[in-house]
Amino acid sequence: MRLKDKVAIVTGAGSGIGKAIGERFISEGAKVVFSDINQPTDFSEKENQTFIQCDVSKSAQVDSLVKSTVEKFGKIDVMVNNAGVGTSGSALDTTDDVWHQTIEVNLSGVFYGIRAAANAMKNAGTKGSIINISSILGEVGMPGAISYCASKGGIVQLTHASALDLAPLGIKVNAIAPGFIETNMTKDFLANPDFKKMIESNTPMGHTGKAEEIANTALFLASDESSYITGDVVLVDGGWIAR
Repeated sequence: MRLKDKVAIVTGAGSGIGKAIGERFISEGAKVVFSDINQPTDFSEKENQTFIQCDVSKSAQVDSLVKSTVEKFGKIDVMVNNAGVGTSGSALDTTDDVWHQTIEVNLSGVFYGIRAAANAMKNAGTKGSIINISSILGEVGMPGAISYCASKGGIVQLTHASALDLAPLGIKVNAIAPGFIETNMTKDFLANPDFKKMIESNTPMGHTGKAEEIANTALFLASDESSYITGDVVLVDGGWIAR
């Protein structure tokens, strides 16, 4: 049990990558707070798992999420800032509304999660782990995705800067940069045969990824096995960036 007695929060955990991470953590002995903007209809409360609704673009709600977790389980060891939105639009036509929504959820939401979790860990003297979900599009650009690329690139720098701030407290901060993973967020894009062919042809391993592959990486970063890793961005992309 690699996470025995640890308490974790996973945002955006109603489906996809977040849900897979939460379930993987539970399988390794953690108590997990699944959080999302809407509660999934198939969620079941158990002794080792609960659901707390949260809109990560609202700092007060993120603070409340962390506070409620500590009240229920006594502490927080792991914070996974996964909640995000997938948006499209170019430098020519992205609207103010799309830009602000993307930045507020994908970037500000991660900052709020880092701040709230780090303060809770500091107050308890917990040497915890904060994991931010970025993207390969935080490392390289893609036409027609300017706000998404900007938000995910910002997560990379949030990770670097907060890792330096929190290292003296023994708190690790790392990011995972997935490639194209089969989730609800990507299914409409991947349903387009031309788009899917483009993704597969540009991925050296020749196929899209699974949410469970991101969950396995998150498990390593959450566990004590990664005790000397902080400020890192782990690419899980089938070789996309290596081209």
